[in-house]
Amino acid sequence: MPSSPKAFSPLEAMKEHAKIMFAKDVLEVTEGVHVAVGYAPSNSAMLIGDDGVIIIDTGQSTGSAQDILAEFRKVTDKPIKAIIYTHGHRDHVSGAKVFVDEGSNPEIYARDNLDNPLDDANLERVGPYKILQKRTVRQYGIGVLEPHSEKVSMGLGPATFNAQGLGQGFIPPTQTFSGEKMGLSAVGIELELYKAPGETDDQLFVWYPAKKALFCGDNFYQAFPNLYAIRGTVYRDFNLWADSLDQMTRFPIEHLVPGHTRPLSGPQALEALADYRDAIRLVIAKTAEGMNLGLTPDELVDYVKLPEELAGKYYLQEFLGTVPWSVRAYFAGTLGWFDGNPTNLFPCSPRQRAERTAQLAGGEEALFAQLQKASAGGEHQWALELADMIIALGVRERPAKEIKAAALIALADRQTSAIARNYYLAYAKELKAQTAEGTT
Repeated sequence: MPSSPKAFSPLEAMKEHAKIMFAKDVLEVTEGVHVAVGYAPSNSAMLIGDDGVIIIDTGQSTGSAQDILAEFRKVTDKPIKAIIYTHGHRDHVSGAKVFVDEGSNPEIYARDNLDNPLDDANLERVGPYKILQKRTVRQYGIGVLEPHSEKVSMGLGPATFNAQGLGQGFIPPTQTFSGEKMGLSAVGIELELYKAPGETDDQLFVWYPAKKALFCGDNFYQAFPNLYAIRGTVYRDFNLWADSLDQMTRFPIEHLVPGHTRPLSGPQALEALADYRDAIRLVIAKTAEGMNLGLTPDELVDYVKLPEELAGKYYLQEFLGTVPWSVRAYFAGTLGWFDGNPTNLFPCSPRQRAERTAQLAGGEEALFAQLQKASAGGEHQWALELADMIIALGVRERPAKEIKAAALIALADRQTSAIARNYYLAYAKELKAQTAEGTT
């Protein structure tokens, strides 16, 4: 078990997590079961049978798939007879062409509702500016570089990988199922595929009875679950996610292989699944309790905390998702955008609020002075909020953006969530580019 993150600063804890969880390796989980970790944002597994192999998930690019296949070929040269997609996120399906091109014509298995929200067709439905794509770039820190703007990881994968053919190697499944379960028999291996909505509606998990190994896709990884993705996502049903985890705990698991991060073996595998389920259900229960008390999302994030017996578990540290984001997502997913306070039915616009705040401060220059004071005093979140007001007013935009960028970088170092850090740093880089180009 890794050291407690409390022994490190937030940035050090994040770096330690990345070093442990995403170091390049092909791990033998148990005889005949190998997992490639750190070659792509997601893991790929290889199950070795009598006369061939089965691949579970295929990487985010054809380049990463080639790297993974080369490593697998150091273990066995048996032909690939089947491929399984645990779900449609492109980091799990985009290397399939590489595995298929070996010439063994494998069957490809998935649920019949397989979907990739980041494919071009779905992005076009978001709108002409492809805001989901832009926010995805920020979340994963794409383009964030050294020296200070250090991308520690992509959240659930290494900071860099072979991105040649990014998102280009997907091949549609040849075998799908719509019910609760599907059997798969290939190369002398008997598997069971189960419907498991959670992080995505199209999720499945794979049970390998002979090895007592469960491949859980993205419904469990060694970080607090990404119940809400800050890149933007439809509501991920917390109750269904917890129910899927509960179903997994009913199997006599000896080996748990996530879609990201390193596998777990022994009693800890079942314990981790149960703790994950319990953490999600606690967020649901406590948030609902606060909602029934009339608390707004801003109030709920202070109200809902994990108890120490869960908060202290390494695999529930906020290296990816966070409890506050989850609380806000549950509120929005169940009650919608309105927080219940009639003040917020038709609120002032950002510019109107900034103008009135400036009046209270003694004018625009006085408000800007408060921004400078907050920045100099290390009040970085308040500096962000004041900077947004100055920018909304259309005065002193360049220095306000410079201060905002500096505050984002400072806050990034206080994060344990890699995607929060990435978003801060990517946005800061955008602001720096605007000020450098004279765009205000």
